Amino acid sequence: MLIGLVGKPSSGKSTFFRAATLAEAEIANYPFTTIKPNHGVAYVKVDCVDKEFKKQCNPRFGYCLQGWRFVPVDLMDVAGLVPGAHKGLGKGNQFLDDLRQADVLIHVVDVSGSTNDQGEPVEPGTHDPAQDILFLEEELDLWYLGILKKGWERFARQVLQENQEIDKALGKQLSALKVTEEMAKEVIQKLNLNKDKPNQWTDQQLKSLATEFRKRTKPTIIACNKIDIKTGQENFEKIQKQFPDRLTIPCSAEVELALREAAKNKLIEYIPGEEHFKITNQNLDEDKKKGLDFMKKFLEKFKTPGIQEVLDKAVFDFLKYFAVFPVENSKLTDKSGNLLPDVHLLPQESTALDLAFQIHTDIGEGFIRAIDVKTKRTIGKEHKLKHRDVVEIITRK
Repeated sequence: MLIGLVGKPSSGKSTFFRAATLAEAEIANYPFTTIKPNHGVAYVKVDCVDKEFKKQCNPRFGYCLQGWRFVPVDLMDVAGLVPGAHKGLGKGNQFLDDLRQADVLIHVVDVSGSTNDQGEPVEPGTHDPAQDILFLEEELDLWYLGILKKGWERFARQVLQENQEIDKALGKQLSALKVTEEMAKEVIQKLNLNKDKPNQWTDQQLKSLATEFRKRTKPTIIACNKIDIKTGQENFEKIQKQFPDRLTIPCSAEVELALREAAKNKLIEYIPGEEHFKITNQNLDEDKKKGLDFMKKFLEKFKTPGIQEVLDKAVFDFLKYFAVFPVENSKLTDKSGNLLPDVHLLPQESTALDLAFQIHTDIGEGFIRAIDVKTKRTIGKEHKLKHRDVVEIITRK
């Protein structure tokens, strides 16, 4: 799975990326600091099952911290987008193409209104962050529309001449954008388009089609960044009222980054997404004490910096994935003796056989049965799994 970070320049995307991954992404307060997309490993948070077995897990990937399992996901930060990106302004076409494979988007918005539409610094509160939300959705819609309309007349004519079904043809034509035949069928029905005459669909109908495809293939969470800057909270409340159908989460990438850096340097104990931290190093200079005091007050007011919440909701709420712990035997270990070594993220309705194939093709092809370790029940290949299942798969040797 791939999570894409989008937004205008200087909205805080690179800080968000670094906070989520602790990667050395370049951070600066000027447009187009990021040119090529940064890829890194971020983590979603799962209540680990090791407590139920009264044992300590040994993850091969990710890590476990005080009963919370952090499962790796791929995070990509593309360069900032500006109005006109779909026309190529600010290298917009290149940056948009970087997003093709993203499963879900996190739109990082400067909710304090301290950067204009080009990402240039302005007095906090003088730019309306609602404009950033609307412009980015419009740019994505026009990007989709450009792909859809490229050769549309010839495509529609060919569909009619070869007596193809338009939903199947669209699913194949737009597969790179993750559009499926079933999705195309649903959208055509929703928009009440005449599937027998695609050559007569108007430009406005094609725009509506592009918008629906964008919403379904690039679901977007709005991360309202810089909430700690003056006017941030006031603007956030306005955005909630103006966009009640969007998921908006207040956050501060800078606070999250500072907390994770402090934990990395063993100054504090901090679990990402939690409401508090514990100072473990008492030999701090005045600057560090002031910094930690600021972060303590921030958490008292906002509960969390929001970064972990955004990542978790992207995977578990928007994409509807869930976590499963596969094991090789009843002792919950792998061949190296690692306890509960892996966690797999699966889409909803996934079965035991789906899990087997995700682990390895040979395991899927050799599948005989599986065991629900918690209940010790044997389950078949069509058995639908659920969040935090622990599954042992039996295969042909």
